[in-house]
Amino acid sequence: MELHDVWFVLIAVLWIGYFFLEGFDFGIGVLTKVLARGRTERRVLINTIGPVWDGNEVWLLTAGGATFAAFPDWYATLFSGFYLPLLMILVCLIVRGVAFEYRAKRPEEKWQTNWEHAIFWTSLIPAVLWGVAFGNIVRGVKIDAHKEFVGSFWDLLNPYAILGGLVTLTLFTFHGAVFASLKTVGDIRVRARKMALGFGLLAAAFALAFLIWTQADKGDGSSLIAMLVTVAALVGSVVAIKAGREGWSFALSGITIAAAFAMLFLTLFPNVMPSSLDPAWSLTVTNASSSPYTLKIMTWCAAVATPIVLLYQSWTYWVFRKRIGTQHIADAAH
Repeated sequence: MELHDVWFVLIAVLWIGYFFLEGFDFGIGVLTKVLARGRTERRVLINTIGPVWDGNEVWLLTAGGATFAAFPDWYATLFSGFYLPLLMILVCLIVRGVAFEYRAKRPEEKWQTNWEHAIFWTSLIPAVLWGVAFGNIVRGVKIDAHKEFVGSFWDLLNPYAILGGLVTLTLFTFHGAVFASLKTVGDIRVRARKMALGFGLLAAAFALAFLIWTQADKGDGSSLIAMLVTVAALVGSVVAIKAGREGWSFALSGITIAAAFAMLFLTLFPNVMPSSLDPAWSLTVTNASSSPYTLKIMTWCAAVATPIVLLYQSWTYWVFRKRIGTQHIADAAH
């Protein structure tokens, strides 16, 4: 295996890790308006991800940085062609982070309500747009012989990509509802389990249609295996949450997300951005990669830094592993 192949796999792992972790963050953000009854319960939900949400976003920064360094042509074409949706995602992530930090800085109801609206919308919009973006990457976009995107924003809003957006929205919300049931106590935990069941069934319907479409259009034997794992894990997660086995359900919903995105990357390889104009103009792991020397240095750096990051983040989740409920909120006004 060449180093550019290794880095394609590593970048896929980084994106999968990001969506596994940030997926339930987005889901919790959506549930602040869907599940929570009142400001106290909204604070409970926010507190479930309060210690970890910013650490989860490190995976996105690392994935973007690794793409820039390992595959500069992929990075350039992706970020120029998808400029508007990626800018929308970036703005949402910035506003969302500010909303988490600023919501409780003042006691006025209007102040807190406005930031709660911001948390909801800046969680929902990226949850949709990430699915739209990856749907287009897998489907192929208008790339010319000079490796430049020559399509328009409206080309990105095709039925396949929109279906991908619905999959990520419902799947992340399901993942978040399972996480909420795992991290809370009391009535909100019971309602989170019920809501997880509903979103799980909805996600299963969208995901099955999207995965079958992907397999029929781009798939091979390896992607078929990933698809079957995705379906089995999602069904198992829904069954587990119905039985009240929240830990198993969360693990399986995480496997669902990991297998689904693994399937997308398997259908891509050896391309990184297929051209819908001419397959010969597609960006591949070979023609879009950096020099072997650059990839070698990156590999050594990743080998040193990655275990440290994983250990630190695992320790963070262990420290903040306990459940919380409305009784743990000292001031219900916040």
